[in-house]
Amino acid sequence: MSFFDIVKLIFPLLIISLMLYGLLLFVKKYSFKRGGKSLQNIKVLSNQMIMPKKFLSVVRVKDKLLILGISENNINLLKEINAEESDMMEETNAAHNQGFADLFRKYINK
Repeated sequence: MSFFDIVKLIFPLLIISLMLYGLLLFVKKYSFKRGGKSLQNIKVLSNQMIMPKKFLSVVRVKDKLLILGISENNINLLKEINAEESDMMEETNAAHNQGFADLFRKYINK
């Protein structure tokens, strides 16, 4: 095998590798921009594991807070808190620095 034969084998491999890398960069840059601003309206504020594969989550959707029970096979809405209650909850959390469990107990019993 001559040097020219080795270059003929490596050059196409290098070109294909560069094309795949370029495709990867393109997909990473543009794949999550389809939703636009709508994706910013949903934010997970807190997760608390109760048991293995079972969680409580607080999710903000626009101006509402949703308390969700999440298991391996289900997602259940436990409580929906409107904007007024969520503002009051944020003030309470900032003032008292309470944890997730304390806030959850307070607002789930209303």
